[in-house]
Amino acid sequence: MDESDLQLRNRIYAHVVELGRAPTRAELGDDGGLRRLHDAHALVLDAAGEIRMANPFSAVPTSYRVEARGRSWYANCAWDAFGIPAALHIDGHVSTECADCGETIEVDLQGKPEPSDLLFHVAVPAAHWWDDIVFT
Repeated sequence: MDESDLQLRNRIYAHVVELGRAPTRAELGDDGGLRRLHDAHALVLDAAGEIRMANPFSAVPTSYRVEARGRSWYANCAWDAFGIPAALHIDGHVSTECADCGETIEVDLQGKPEPSDLLFHVAVPAAHWWDDIVFT
């Protein structure tokens, strides 16, 4: 990535953090930088070329809702839900449900997760995450 791509990426993340949603291509005035960021795995575009993921943030609603400092965001998965407060250096709260039984799961993240006895399982080996990152 060159300097202009890094600046674009930083603008995207600042927008997501501030507004809780990804900017559109029209809002960014994209000149092809989004495609370069996608190709570099710095973000994920949907079929229309709009931002789908700016990890750990999801641009589409998911079952992983993160709240912190009066704002909320969607995460792509449980791992990313923990990553949002970590990336922002703030305490947060994650709401989701068990993918197996549907039971509601609420986790407070204040230095460490509470409750601390939860398990997280990834079905796809890390070496294959980018084979289909949306599924992963």
